[in-house]
Amino acid sequence: MLGDTDIPSETDQYGPGDTSPTPPFHERFEDALPSPEKIAAVRERLEEAGVKYVMSCWIDLFGIPKTKPVPMSDFDALCMGKGPQFAVHSISYVPELTPADSDQVMVPDLDAVYICPWDPSTAFIFADLYWEGAPYNVCPRQALRRAVKDAREAGYVGFAGVEPEFIVMRWEEDGQPVKAFDDDPAPGHGLRPRRQAFGYDAEYSCDSMPFLKELMDILNGLGWQLHDVVAEGAYSQFELDFHYTHLLEMADRLVFLRILLKEVAKEHGLFVTFMPKPTVGDWRSGAHINFSLRSVADLDGNLFKGPAGEWTEASRHAVGGLLAHSEALTAIACSTVNSYNGLVPRVGGFEGGTVTWAPTNITYGHNNRSAQFRLPQSRYCIENRAADMCMNPYLSLALTLSAAVEGVTEEIDPGAPTDQDLYAMSQQEIDAAGIRRLPRTLFDAIQCLAKDPLAEKVLGPTMLNSYLAYKTDEWERYHQAVTDWEVAEYLRLY
Repeated sequence: MLGDTDIPSETDQYGPGDTSPTPPFHERFEDALPSPEKIAAVRERLEEAGVKYVMSCWIDLFGIPKTKPVPMSDFDALCMGKGPQFAVHSISYVPELTPADSDQVMVPDLDAVYICPWDPSTAFIFADLYWEGAPYNVCPRQALRRAVKDAREAGYVGFAGVEPEFIVMRWEEDGQPVKAFDDDPAPGHGLRPRRQAFGYDAEYSCDSMPFLKELMDILNGLGWQLHDVVAEGAYSQFELDFHYTHLLEMADRLVFLRILLKEVAKEHGLFVTFMPKPTVGDWRSGAHINFSLRSVADLDGNLFKGPAGEWTEASRHAVGGLLAHSEALTAIACSTVNSYNGLVPRVGGFEGGTVTWAPTNITYGHNNRSAQFRLPQSRYCIENRAADMCMNPYLSLALTLSAAVEGVTEEIDPGAPTDQDLYAMSQQEIDAAGIRRLPRTLFDAIQCLAKDPLAEKVLGPTMLNSYLAYKTDEWERYHQAVTDWEVAEYLRLY
């Protein structure tokens, strides 16, 4: 997924084509508006492709796109900020504004235009929100733009590739969800053999190809340079490995991919879930972030790779910054109650073994998949394994970039790597090495996020407070629920 080659020049059918690795951050609404020449060029491209409808999407606090579809006849007005306006705070669970306040205005990013492969009459355009002439302070896309600007001013540019994992499912006639690619009888409905790991299985890959072939063709049509599709450990679970790019484009890709996967699955009578851990026996669905830095002065070079192929001091210091803010980053990258069910070392009844291969400790190591941060043997990037597809990718990548740059500029020492199996280490050995435990619950994570000064800088106090308020409410609602496990464990015991 992540090589040392330059970002390819994209001449794709559906995607935006070449984009700048340092997109600007505009402090004023007027400065963000595209030129008439840019509007005309994009309109011509869309009309030639047969696009009739435009869905210009802003991003909410949780990374979910929101829109009002418009016809192409309103395209120019849309681009000039005269299209639909939104009372964004009216659909927020934690509104920071009132019904008496001004609406937010979106400015489409004409470097982020995607023709929908499942419906080429429609285009998605990612947009940035402004409020009363300035960047809206609960716009995650603006937060990432600001982080990119700050890093650029410090002399650095971030790049990332993400490994999205998901499970494909279908509905039974009784309304129950089941795995889409699983030919064993359901539990309680006949002989159910001992389950082996689904990972890399050729037979199940063949069974999945009617769905996967369409998906592979679409991703290549987007110019994403899909390298492979992986049948992962859980039944009907897959991972997509496509090329890295700069941070704003990667965040846009992940949001578009979540919509794309759902739409393609519907055409096959299926649905896709990004829930990290749907059942106890499932392998966790993650979204590992593979991050690297380049110098503004040398965009062709990777600051993590030395002249003799060694890991550089800059890579060590970037790890140091990420370790320093690990808990806060985890609260963003593992954003749900369910996320933490997957961040455990072993699971009884696991399909295909007992060891999860999920990170549980805040440390780094060379090709060590039991650590949160892995330095892979095949590429010069830092892989954060504590992330999943429920994250807001804009906020996750903004905090990743800011923590890494802080580590490099302040020369934060990450300490010695942990190049041994953390699952096999005793708690005494882990404590002696000074290794922290990843947060065990969403509540633990958000407690750390609330105290992290860099997180407040990256998100801004208003967005951080909104995120904390919602996630605290999410935890409290979960904590009030009585689970099937509790009933089975305690109903007759006491």
